[in-house]
Amino acid sequence: MKELEPIEILDDLNLFLSILPSKIKKNIDVREYELIEVVMDLGRPPIIIYSSHQNIIKDEIVNLLDINSVLDKIGHIGDDNRAGIEKTLHRISLIRNRFSKPVGLTCRVGRAVFGSIKVIEDFIGTNKSILIMGKPGIGKTTMLREITRLLADKEEKRVVVVDTSNEIAGDGDIPHPAIGSARRMQVKNTELQHDVMIEAVENHMPEVIVIDEISTEKAANACRTIAERGVQLIATAHGNTLDNLIINPTISDLVGGTKSVTLGDIEARRRKSHKTVLERQHEPTFDIVVEIIGRNEVAVHFDVALAVDKKLRGISSASEVRKLSNNIVEKNIEFDEKITLSQTPFNLSNLINTKINVHDLEVDTKEKIIPKKFRIYPFGIQKAKLKNSSKTVFNNITIVSSPEKAEVVVTTKSNYSREPKSRVLETAEKLGIPIHILRKGSSDQIIRFLGKIKEKSKIENPNLNIDSESSDALNEVKVAVKKIQRGENEVELAPRDANIRRRQHFFASNQGIGTKSIGKELNRRLILKKRD
Repeated sequence: MKELEPIEILDDLNLFLSILPSKIKKNIDVREYELIEVVMDLGRPPIIIYSSHQNIIKDEIVNLLDINSVLDKIGHIGDDNRAGIEKTLHRISLIRNRFSKPVGLTCRVGRAVFGSIKVIEDFIGTNKSILIMGKPGIGKTTMLREITRLLADKEEKRVVVVDTSNEIAGDGDIPHPAIGSARRMQVKNTELQHDVMIEAVENHMPEVIVIDEISTEKAANACRTIAERGVQLIATAHGNTLDNLIINPTISDLVGGTKSVTLGDIEARRRKSHKTVLERQHEPTFDIVVEIIGRNEVAVHFDVALAVDKKLRGISSASEVRKLSNNIVEKNIEFDEKITLSQTPFNLSNLINTKINVHDLEVDTKEKIIPKKFRIYPFGIQKAKLKNSSKTVFNNITIVSSPEKAEVVVTTKSNYSREPKSRVLETAEKLGIPIHILRKGSSDQIIRFLGKIKEKSKIENPNLNIDSESSDALNEVKVAVKKIQRGENEVELAPRDANIRRRQHFFASNQGIGTKSIGKELNRRLILKKRD
């Protein structure tokens, strides 16, 4: 864990207070509490909302004069009923009556929090498209601004912000310093957001596009178009978690979309599911999804495609939970239920040349590694032979009823080569479950297979701890391998030390992917590429 620099906050609070009526302003205590927003509804007492509580000013009533006095001091009100204060990040949202007259205001404080992305800063500059999710008011836009500044100034990339409601870079024609040297394109009408996104790519040649609040199908389609042109996307979307996004028909395309598939009777019985199921339709637009849990706490899905596949099939998936505590980033892996090491990338040294992970490990709440039975799903091989052979060679195995529960699927060459390919093998490949192929299903071949597992399954250090950097490195190389397998020619990884680079090289080589090292000293890193 690396100790980080303290967080700096810029809020222009005096300008925010200057637009409020004096009868409300005098009741605000900004010295002791963090002000979030002020709510003004016609004929009701004003409400002052702080980060920890709210204060209702029962002695005062909001009238039309109060509302109009605020409106006179703010900028242009858009078709989304939002306005701002020039050169600040503050937002004023209107409630209108049936005659379009303002009868309520929500005056929200906008803050530039320099250092707010320390919890995810390590993978921001990796050229991966990142989607940020979380409940309203939790800090999605604040995080988006800081990512924009980091990419534009520290990474020196050409960044264009598509600012639909002027919430990212503030009101007025001059962008707020919070986005650094990034350029900002304003959107005349919210319905034109997707057009401005495409215009930004075609006219201004950005390396990164930043968008806030993707909420329409057109905007989601524009994101896919941008991603297919090789531009990195950083965006926020409505929804608290990845699960919410999957079932949202309007913008589920951001994570691959869903389609209804009808299974055959045998396959439906094998899966123990209905005949009609949902499956992912295509590759996700975003490589990484960040769920904001709370202040300085997030859950990260590094492989969105795999996470969506598992969730649609009812298989437990893992996410990395990160928390900034005492200015130090703490990382932990959390699961829907107990997950084996082959489903969650922790340590590369346990991988073997047959592309199977020989340790079936569970992670408890104290992050200790506990060996347990190795799960095998035999396809086209007699279970009785496998059981009998295991008694004499390696009895620390269990035979499971479906490939989803297995550490490895073992089959024969004839079964694997058969066309069309069995749904069992297609499922295993889709979920990334290793397949070990025997020349034939004889006892001799099975014994050799079990012998390899036994030889490689000796745990050299039973007190092995989970190393967070190794976990990050394996997450990164797994995503890169999948991209190469899907058709990309080269994928560049982040700089790592020599030991971790060797592990990344070992993993990629086991998957049939070529590697080469570039850079010097601290900037030394791997490039993955297709083998000739």
